[in-house]
Amino acid sequence: MGYKFMQGIRRPEKALTARFVETVSEPGKYFDGHGLFLRVTKAGSRQWVQRIIINGKRCELGLGSPPAVPLATARRVALENRGMAMLGGDPLAEKRKQRERVTFAKAVDTYLESKLSEFRNEKHRKQWRSTLDNYASPILGQMQVSEIGTRDVLRVLEPIWKNKTETASRLRGRIENVLSWATVAGHREGDNPARWKGNLSEILPKPSKIAKSDNQPALALSDVSRWWAELQSREGMAARALEFLTMTAARSGEVRGMTWDEVDMGDSATRATGATPNAIWTVPASRMKNGRQHRVPLTKAAVELLESLPRLEGSEFVFFAPKGGMLSDMSLSSVMRRIQASQEKAGDQGFLDPANKRPAVPHGLRSTFRQWAAEQGYPRDMAEIALAHFVGSDVERAYQRSDMLERRREMMAAWGAFLTMPESVAKVVKLA
Repeated sequence: MGYKFMQGIRRPEKALTARFVETVSEPGKYFDGHGLFLRVTKAGSRQWVQRIIINGKRCELGLGSPPAVPLATARRVALENRGMAMLGGDPLAEKRKQRERVTFAKAVDTYLESKLSEFRNEKHRKQWRSTLDNYASPILGQMQVSEIGTRDVLRVLEPIWKNKTETASRLRGRIENVLSWATVAGHREGDNPARWKGNLSEILPKPSKIAKSDNQPALALSDVSRWWAELQSREGMAARALEFLTMTAARSGEVRGMTWDEVDMGDSATRATGATPNAIWTVPASRMKNGRQHRVPLTKAAVELLESLPRLEGSEFVFFAPKGGMLSDMSLSSVMRRIQASQEKAGDQGFLDPANKRPAVPHGLRSTFRQWAAEQGYPRDMAEIALAHFVGSDVERAYQRSDMLERRREMMAAWGAFLTMPESVAKVVKLA
Protein backbone atom coordinates (compact mmCIF):
# COMPACT_ATOMS: atom_id res chain seq x y z
CA MET A 1 0.00 0.00 0.00
CA GLY A 2 1.38 3.44 -0.91
CA TYR A 3 1.45 6.39 1.52
CA LYS A 4 1.87 10.15 1.23
CA PHE A 5 3.92 11.56 4.13
CA MET A 6 2.73 14.93 5.50
CA GLN A 7 4.36 16.20 8.72
CA GLY A 8 4.83 12.67 10.07
CA ILE A 9 1.28 11.57 9.27
CA ARG A 10 0.78 8.71 6.82
CA ARG A 11 -2.16 9.34 4.54
CA PRO A 12 -2.96 6.38 2.29
CA GLU A 13 -3.31 6.73 -1.43
CA LYS A 14 -6.15 4.24 -1.02
CA ALA A 15 -8.17 2.86 1.89
CA LEU A 16 -6.67 0.52 4.48
CA THR A 17 -6.92 -3.23 4.03
CA ALA A 18 -7.52 -5.90 6.65
CA ARG A 19 -4.15 -7.46 5.81
CA PHE A 20 -2.34 -4.17 6.36
CA VAL A 21 -4.08 -3.65 9.72
CA GLU A 22 -2.96 -7.12 10.83
CA THR A 23 0.69 -6.67 9.88
CA VAL A 24 1.59 -2.98 10.30
CA SER A 25 4.15 -2.38 13.04
CA GLU A 26 5.81 0.97 12.20
CA PRO A 27 4.62 3.70 14.62
CA GLY A 28 2.36 6.33 13.13
CA LYS A 29 -1.19 7.27 12.20
CA TYR A 30 -2.72 5.46 9.23
CA PHE A 31 -5.87 7.06 7.86
CA ASP A 32 -8.83 5.34 6.23
CA GLY A 33 -12.00 7.40 5.80
CA HIS A 34 -14.70 9.30 7.77
CA GLY A 35 -11.91 10.56 10.03
CA LEU A 36 -10.96 7.00 11.00
CA PHE A 37 -7.31 6.16 11.50
CA LEU A 38 -5.19 3.46 13.10
CA ARG A 39 -2.74 4.70 15.70
CA VAL A 40 0.35 2.51 16.15
CA THR A 41 2.57 3.34 19.13
CA LYS A 42 6.30 2.74 19.55
CA ALA A 43 5.43 -0.10 21.96
CA GLY A 44 3.50 -1.81 19.17
CA SER A 45 -0.02 -1.24 20.49
CA ARG A 46 -2.71 -0.34 17.97
CA GLN A 47 -5.93 1.59 18.46
CA TRP A 48 -8.71 2.82 16.24
CA VAL A 49 -9.38 6.55 16.58
CA GLN A 50 -11.91 8.75 14.81
CA ARG A 51 -11.55 12.49 14.30
CA ILE A 52 -14.95 14.06 14.13
CA ILE A 53 -16.65 17.47 14.41
CA ILE A 54 -19.33 17.48 17.13
CA ASN A 55 -21.38 20.66 17.53
CA GLY A 56 -18.63 22.65 15.84
CA LYS A 57 -15.87 21.22 18.03
CA ARG A 58 -13.17 18.85 16.81
CA CYS A 59 -12.95 15.67 18.90
CA GLU A 60 -11.23 12.29 18.87
CA LEU A 61 -13.13 9.10 19.74
CA GLY A 62 -11.46 5.78 20.62
CA LEU A 63 -13.06 2.82 18.84
CA GLY A 64 -11.13 -0.10 20.29
CA SER A 65 -8.14 -2.08 19.05
CA PRO A 66 -7.54 -4.74 16.39
CA PRO A 67 -7.79 -7.69 16.05
CA ALA A 68 -10.70 -7.71 18.53
CA VAL A 69 -12.17 -4.79 16.57
CA PRO A 70 -11.54 -5.56 12.87
CA LEU A 71 -11.37 -2.95 10.13
CA ALA A 72 -14.94 -3.58 8.97
CA THR A 73 -16.34 -2.98 12.47
CA ALA A 74 -14.30 0.19 12.98
CA ARG A 75 -15.55 1.54 9.64
CA ARG A 76 -19.16 0.79 10.50
CA VAL A 77 -18.96 2.52 13.90
CA ALA A 78 -17.13 5.51 12.40
CA LEU A 79 -19.86 5.91 9.77
CA GLU A 80 -22.58 5.70 12.42
CA ASN A 81 -20.82 8.32 14.55
CA ARG A 82 -20.46 10.67 11.61
CA GLY A 83 -24.13 10.28 10.70
CA MET A 84 -25.16 11.02 14.27
CA ALA A 85 -22.99 14.15 14.39
CA MET A 86 -24.33 15.43 11.05
CA LEU A 87 -27.86 15.16 12.45
CA GLY A 88 -26.94 17.25 15.49
CA GLY A 89 -26.25 14.34 17.84
CA ASP A 90 -23.28 13.89 20.12
CA PRO A 91 -21.51 10.49 19.78
CA LEU A 92 -19.08 11.43 22.57
CA ALA A 93 -21.89 12.19 25.01
CA GLU A 94 -23.56 8.92 24.07
CA LYS A 95 -20.35 7.04 24.85
CA ARG A 96 -20.06 8.75 28.23
CA LYS A 97 -23.67 7.95 29.01
CA GLN A 98 -23.27 4.30 28.05
CA ARG A 99 -20.14 3.97 30.20
CA GLU A 100 -22.17 4.52 33.37
CA ARG A 101 -22.92 1.45 35.50
CA VAL A 102 -21.83 -1.24 32.99
CA THR A 103 -20.14 -4.01 34.91
CA PHE A 104 -17.82 -6.64 33.48
CA ALA A 105 -20.44 -9.33 34.18
CA LYS A 106 -23.05 -7.39 32.20
CA ALA A 107 -20.56 -6.78 29.38
CA VAL A 108 -19.86 -10.53 29.22
CA ASP A 109 -23.56 -11.33 28.96
CA THR A 110 -24.18 -8.77 26.23
CA TYR A 111 -21.06 -9.67 24.26
CA LEU A 112 -21.73 -13.41 24.38
CA GLU A 113 -25.31 -12.99 23.13
CA SER A 114 -23.87 -12.38 19.67
CA LYS A 115 -20.48 -14.05 20.00
CA LEU A 116 -21.71 -17.54 20.91
CA SER A 117 -23.78 -17.78 17.74
CA GLU A 118 -20.49 -17.97 15.79
CA PHE A 119 -19.63 -21.33 17.32
CA ARG A 120 -21.02 -24.51 15.76
CA ASN A 121 -19.66 -26.64 18.58
CA GLU A 122 -21.67 -26.63 21.82
CA LYS A 123 -18.53 -27.60 23.74
CA HIS A 124 -16.79 -24.38 22.63
CA ARG A 125 -19.80 -22.31 23.69
CA LYS A 126 -19.66 -23.79 27.18
CA GLN A 127 -15.89 -23.31 27.41
CA TRP A 128 -16.15 -19.62 26.54
CA ARG A 129 -18.72 -19.01 29.24
CA SER A 130 -17.18 -21.28 31.88
CA THR A 131 -13.66 -19.82 31.73
CA LEU A 132 -14.99 -16.28 32.15
CA ASP A 133 -17.42 -17.30 34.91
CA ASN A 134 -14.91 -19.42 36.83
CA TYR A 135 -11.82 -17.24 36.66
CA ALA A 136 -12.66 -13.67 35.58
CA SER A 137 -16.07 -12.90 37.07
CA PRO A 138 -15.14 -13.52 40.75
CA ILE A 139 -12.60 -10.68 40.47
CA LEU A 140 -13.87 -8.44 37.65
CA GLY A 141 -17.57 -9.27 37.61
CA GLN A 142 -18.87 -6.32 39.67
CA MET A 143 -16.27 -3.82 38.45
CA GLN A 144 -17.32 -1.21 35.91
CA VAL A 145 -15.56 -1.93 32.63
CA SER A 146 -14.42 1.69 32.49
CA GLU A 147 -12.40 1.16 35.68
CA ILE A 148 -10.68 -2.14 34.81
CA GLY A 149 -6.93 -1.76 34.40
CA THR A 150 -3.94 -3.97 33.69
CA ARG A 151 -3.40 -4.71 37.38
CA ASP A 152 -6.97 -6.03 37.65
CA VAL A 153 -6.47 -8.35 34.68
CA LEU A 154 -3.24 -9.60 36.24
CA ARG A 155 -5.11 -10.50 39.44
CA VAL A 156 -7.15 -12.88 37.29
CA LEU A 157 -4.30 -14.36 35.27
CA GLU A 158 -1.30 -14.61 37.59
CA PRO A 159 -2.67 -17.37 39.87
CA ILE A 160 -3.15 -19.76 36.92
CA TRP A 161 -0.59 -18.51 34.39
CA LYS A 162 2.07 -21.11 35.22
CA ASN A 163 0.06 -24.19 36.20
CA LYS A 164 -2.85 -23.76 33.76
CA THR A 165 -1.06 -21.90 31.00
CA GLU A 166 -3.26 -22.87 28.06
CA THR A 167 -6.45 -22.03 29.94
CA ALA A 168 -4.98 -18.74 31.17
CA SER A 169 -3.85 -17.76 27.67
CA ARG A 170 -7.32 -18.38 26.24
CA LEU A 171 -8.90 -16.54 29.16
CA ARG A 172 -6.72 -13.49 28.50
CA GLY A 173 -7.88 -13.38 24.88
CA ARG A 174 -11.52 -13.67 25.94
CA ILE A 175 -11.19 -10.86 28.47
CA GLU A 176 -9.53 -8.74 25.77
CA ASN A 177 -12.43 -9.39 23.40
CA VAL A 178 -15.05 -8.47 26.01
CA LEU A 179 -13.25 -5.24 26.87
CA SER A 180 -12.76 -4.38 23.19
CA TRP A 181 -16.49 -4.80 22.67
CA ALA A 182 -17.05 -2.51 25.68
CA THR A 183 -14.82 0.14 24.10
CA VAL A 184 -16.62 0.05 20.75
CA ALA A 185 -19.98 0.12 22.53
CA GLY A 186 -18.89 3.27 24.35
CA HIS A 187 -18.56 1.81 27.84
CA ARG A 188 -14.83 2.49 28.23
CA GLU A 189 -11.93 4.39 26.62
CA GLY A 190 -8.20 3.95 26.17
CA ASP A 191 -5.95 0.94 25.60
CA ASN A 192 -7.18 -2.55 26.33
CA PRO A 193 -5.66 -3.70 29.65
CA ALA A 194 -5.84 -7.37 28.55
CA ARG A 195 -3.80 -6.73 25.39
CA TRP A 196 -0.74 -8.99 25.13
CA LYS A 197 1.80 -7.27 22.86
CA GLY A 198 3.50 -4.31 24.49
CA ASN A 199 1.40 -4.75 27.62
CA LEU A 200 0.98 -8.05 29.46
CA SER A 201 3.86 -9.50 27.43
CA GLU A 202 6.19 -7.24 29.43
CA ILE A 203 4.99 -8.73 32.74
CA LEU A 204 4.01 -12.35 32.18
CA PRO A 205 6.31 -15.04 30.73
CA LYS A 206 5.49 -16.21 27.23
CA PRO A 207 3.08 -19.17 27.26
CA SER A 208 5.33 -21.12 24.90
CA LYS A 209 8.18 -20.92 27.45
CA ILE A 210 6.24 -22.37 30.37
CA ALA A 211 3.39 -24.43 28.92
CA LYS A 212 3.84 -28.17 29.19
CA SER A 213 2.93 -30.34 26.23
CA ASP A 214 -0.48 -31.87 26.79
CA ASN A 215 -0.92 -34.08 23.77
CA GLN A 216 -3.81 -36.50 23.93
CA PRO A 217 -2.54 -39.94 25.00
CA ALA A 218 -2.15 -42.16 21.95
CA LEU A 219 -2.07 -45.90 21.39
CA ALA A 220 1.36 -47.44 20.79
CA LEU A 221 1.64 -49.03 17.35
CA SER A 222 2.77 -52.27 18.98
CA ASP A 223 -0.50 -52.38 20.96
CA VAL A 224 -2.87 -51.64 18.08
CA SER A 225 -3.75 -55.21 17.10
CA ARG A 226 -4.36 -56.33 20.68
CA TRP A 227 -6.43 -53.23 21.46
CA TRP A 228 -8.44 -53.65 18.23
CA ALA A 229 -9.32 -57.22 19.17
CA GLU A 230 -10.47 -56.05 22.60
CA LEU A 231 -12.62 -53.34 21.04
CA GLN A 232 -14.31 -55.71 18.60
CA SER A 233 -15.28 -57.99 21.50
CA ARG A 234 -17.27 -55.16 23.09
CA GLU A 235 -21.00 -54.74 22.58
CA GLY A 236 -22.93 -51.52 22.10
CA MET A 237 -23.34 -48.58 19.76
CA ALA A 238 -20.51 -46.59 21.37
CA ALA A 239 -18.08 -49.45 20.69
CA ARG A 240 -19.13 -49.55 17.03
CA ALA A 241 -18.71 -45.78 16.80
CA LEU A 242 -15.22 -46.10 18.24
CA GLU A 243 -14.43 -48.81 15.66
CA PHE A 244 -15.57 -46.52 12.85
CA LEU A 245 -13.60 -43.60 14.30
CA THR A 246 -10.46 -45.75 14.31
CA MET A 247 -10.98 -46.96 10.74
CA THR A 248 -11.47 -43.43 9.40
CA ALA A 249 -9.11 -41.46 11.73
CA ALA A 250 -11.98 -39.00 12.25
CA ARG A 251 -12.75 -36.84 15.26
CA SER A 252 -15.24 -37.99 17.88
CA GLY A 253 -17.73 -35.20 17.16
CA GLU A 254 -17.67 -35.92 13.43
CA VAL A 255 -18.50 -39.60 14.02
CA ARG A 256 -21.09 -39.02 16.73
CA GLY A 257 -22.89 -36.43 14.61
CA MET A 258 -22.78 -38.54 11.45
CA THR A 259 -26.14 -38.90 9.66
CA TRP A 260 -27.20 -41.40 7.02
CA ASP A 261 -27.64 -38.73 4.36
CA GLU A 262 -23.89 -38.03 4.56
CA VAL A 263 -23.04 -41.57 3.46
CA ASP A 264 -22.78 -42.95 -0.07
CA MET A 265 -22.30 -46.72 0.20
CA GLY A 266 -20.90 -46.93 -3.33
CA ASP A 267 -21.52 -49.54 -6.00
CA SER A 268 -23.04 -52.72 -4.53
CA ALA A 269 -21.97 -54.70 -7.63
CA THR A 270 -18.36 -53.77 -6.92
CA ARG A 271 -18.65 -54.93 -3.32
CA ALA A 272 -20.12 -58.24 -4.47
CA THR A 273 -16.87 -59.03 -6.28
CA GLY A 274 -14.93 -58.60 -3.04
CA ALA A 275 -13.20 -55.47 -4.30
CA THR A 276 -12.86 -52.30 -2.20
CA PRO A 277 -16.05 -50.23 -2.70
CA ASN A 278 -16.06 -46.64 -3.91
CA ALA A 279 -18.06 -45.53 -0.86
CA ILE A 280 -17.68 -42.03 0.55
CA TRP A 281 -18.65 -40.29 3.77
CA THR A 282 -19.00 -36.54 3.16
CA VAL A 283 -18.87 -34.44 6.31
CA PRO A 284 -20.44 -31.01 5.66
CA ALA A 285 -18.47 -27.86 6.43
CA SER A 286 -20.91 -26.96 9.20
CA ARG A 287 -19.72 -29.95 11.22
CA MET A 288 -16.00 -29.63 10.58
CA LYS A 289 -13.55 -27.94 12.94
CA ASN A 290 -11.85 -26.14 10.04
CA GLY A 291 -15.16 -25.08 8.47
CA ARG A 292 -14.52 -26.96 5.21
CA GLN A 293 -16.28 -29.99 3.73
CA HIS A 294 -14.32 -33.20 4.22
CA ARG A 295 -14.61 -36.39 2.14
CA VAL A 296 -13.69 -39.68 3.79
CA PRO A 297 -13.10 -42.78 1.63
CA LEU A 298 -14.78 -45.80 3.22
CA THR A 299 -13.05 -49.16 3.08
CA LYS A 300 -14.84 -52.47 2.60
CA ALA A 301 -14.66 -53.13 6.34
CA ALA A 302 -16.08 -49.67 7.16
CA VAL A 303 -19.00 -50.23 4.77
CA GLU A 304 -19.69 -53.65 6.28
CA LEU A 305 -19.74 -52.11 9.75
CA LEU A 306 -22.26 -49.48 8.63
CA GLU A 307 -24.45 -52.09 6.96
CA SER A 308 -24.51 -54.15 10.15
CA LEU A 309 -25.89 -51.27 12.24
CA PRO A 310 -29.55 -51.12 13.21
CA ARG A 311 -31.56 -48.05 12.23
CA LEU A 312 -33.85 -46.32 14.67
CA GLU A 313 -37.05 -44.89 13.29
CA GLY A 314 -37.19 -41.15 13.83
CA SER A 315 -33.41 -40.79 14.33
CA GLU A 316 -31.13 -39.49 11.58
CA PHE A 317 -27.95 -40.49 13.39
CA VAL A 318 -25.86 -43.44 12.25
CA PHE A 319 -24.54 -44.04 15.77
CA PHE A 320 -27.54 -43.12 17.89
CA ALA A 321 -27.98 -42.89 21.66
CA PRO A 322 -30.59 -45.06 23.44
CA LYS A 323 -33.22 -42.30 23.12
CA GLY A 324 -32.41 -41.63 19.46
CA GLY A 325 -30.23 -38.55 19.83
CA MET A 326 -26.50 -38.17 19.30
CA LEU A 327 -24.10 -40.15 21.48
CA SER A 328 -22.54 -38.08 24.25
CA ASP A 329 -18.94 -36.88 24.18
CA MET A 330 -18.11 -39.29 27.02
CA SER A 331 -19.58 -42.43 25.46
CA LEU A 332 -16.55 -43.30 23.34
CA SER A 333 -14.15 -42.37 26.12
CA SER A 334 -16.05 -44.68 28.45
CA VAL A 335 -15.46 -47.64 26.11
CA MET A 336 -11.72 -47.02 26.17
CA ARG A 337 -11.71 -46.63 29.95
CA ARG A 338 -13.52 -49.94 30.37
CA ILE A 339 -11.02 -51.70 28.10
CA GLN A 340 -8.17 -50.20 30.09
CA ALA A 341 -9.77 -51.19 33.41
CA SER A 342 -10.23 -54.80 32.27
CA GLN A 343 -6.56 -54.99 31.32
CA GLU A 344 -5.43 -53.61 34.67
CA LYS A 345 -7.74 -55.99 36.52
CA ALA A 346 -6.06 -58.87 34.71
CA GLY A 347 -2.66 -57.65 35.89
CA ASP A 348 -1.64 -55.97 32.62
CA GLN A 349 -0.57 -52.31 32.30
CA GLY A 350 -3.10 -51.93 29.52
CA PHE A 351 -2.74 -49.49 26.64
CA LEU A 352 -0.52 -46.59 27.64
CA ASP A 353 0.93 -43.75 25.58
CA PRO A 354 4.64 -44.55 25.11
CA ALA A 355 5.63 -40.94 25.87
CA ASN A 356 3.51 -39.83 28.83
CA LYS A 357 2.46 -43.27 30.15
CA ARG A 358 -1.19 -42.26 30.34
CA PRO A 359 -4.05 -44.48 29.10
CA ALA A 360 -4.92 -43.85 25.43
CA VAL A 361 -8.05 -41.83 24.62
CA PRO A 362 -10.19 -41.63 21.44
CA HIS A 363 -8.59 -38.45 20.09
CA GLY A 364 -5.15 -39.99 20.57
CA LEU A 365 -6.04 -42.64 17.98
CA ARG A 366 -5.59 -39.95 15.32
CA SER A 367 -1.98 -39.53 16.49
CA THR A 368 -1.52 -43.30 16.29
CA PHE A 369 -2.75 -43.26 12.69
CA ARG A 370 -0.48 -40.30 11.88
CA GLN A 371 2.56 -42.11 13.28
CA TRP A 372 1.68 -45.26 11.33
CA ALA A 373 1.30 -43.28 8.08
CA ALA A 374 4.69 -41.64 8.60
CA GLU A 375 6.43 -44.94 9.28
CA GLN A 376 4.85 -46.50 6.20
CA GLY A 377 6.23 -43.69 4.05
CA TYR A 378 2.93 -42.14 2.97
CA PRO A 379 3.22 -38.51 1.79
CA ARG A 380 2.83 -36.00 4.60
CA ASP A 381 0.15 -33.98 2.78
CA MET A 382 -1.95 -37.08 2.16
CA ALA A 383 -1.88 -38.08 5.82
CA GLU A 384 -2.69 -34.53 6.92
CA ILE A 385 -5.64 -34.35 4.51
CA ALA A 386 -6.91 -37.65 5.92
CA LEU A 387 -6.95 -35.97 9.34
CA ALA A 388 -8.77 -32.93 7.88
CA HIS A 389 -5.85 -30.64 8.70
CA PHE A 390 -5.06 -27.59 6.59
CA VAL A 391 -2.05 -28.23 4.34
CA GLY A 392 0.25 -25.42 3.20
CA SER A 393 -0.42 -21.70 3.01
CA ASP A 394 -3.60 -20.03 1.75
CA VAL A 395 -1.96 -19.58 -1.65
CA GLU A 396 -0.88 -23.23 -1.83
CA ARG A 397 -4.37 -24.41 -0.92
CA ALA A 398 -5.86 -22.16 -3.59
CA TYR A 399 -3.85 -23.99 -6.26
CA GLN A 400 -3.90 -27.48 -4.70
CA ARG A 401 -7.58 -28.34 -4.71
CA SER A 402 -7.35 -32.13 -4.91
CA ASP A 403 -8.13 -34.01 -1.72
CA MET A 404 -6.33 -37.14 -2.99
CA LEU A 405 -9.46 -39.19 -2.37
CA GLU A 406 -8.53 -42.34 -4.29
CA ARG A 407 -4.95 -42.36 -3.05
CA ARG A 408 -6.27 -41.98 0.48
CA ARG A 409 -8.66 -44.87 -0.15
CA GLU A 410 -5.65 -47.15 -0.67
CA MET A 411 -3.94 -45.76 2.43
CA MET A 412 -7.01 -46.29 4.63
CA ALA A 413 -7.35 -49.87 3.32
CA ALA A 414 -3.75 -50.51 4.39
CA TRP A 415 -4.48 -48.95 7.78
CA GLY A 416 -7.48 -51.26 8.14
CA ALA A 417 -5.29 -54.25 7.33
CA PHE A 418 -2.84 -53.15 10.01
CA LEU A 419 -5.64 -52.97 12.60
CA THR A 420 -6.58 -56.61 12.01
CA MET A 421 -3.04 -57.95 11.64
CA PRO A 422 -2.02 -60.56 14.25
CA GLU A 423 -0.06 -58.95 17.07
CA SER A 424 3.10 -60.96 16.47
CA VAL A 425 3.14 -59.97 12.78
CA ALA A 426 2.24 -56.31 13.37
CA LYS A 427 5.40 -55.79 15.40
CA VAL A 428 7.75 -56.85 12.61
CA VAL A 429 6.02 -56.30 9.27
CA LYS A 430 6.10 -52.95 7.48
CA LEU A 431 3.27 -52.56 5.01
CA ALA A 432 4.07 -51.43 1.49
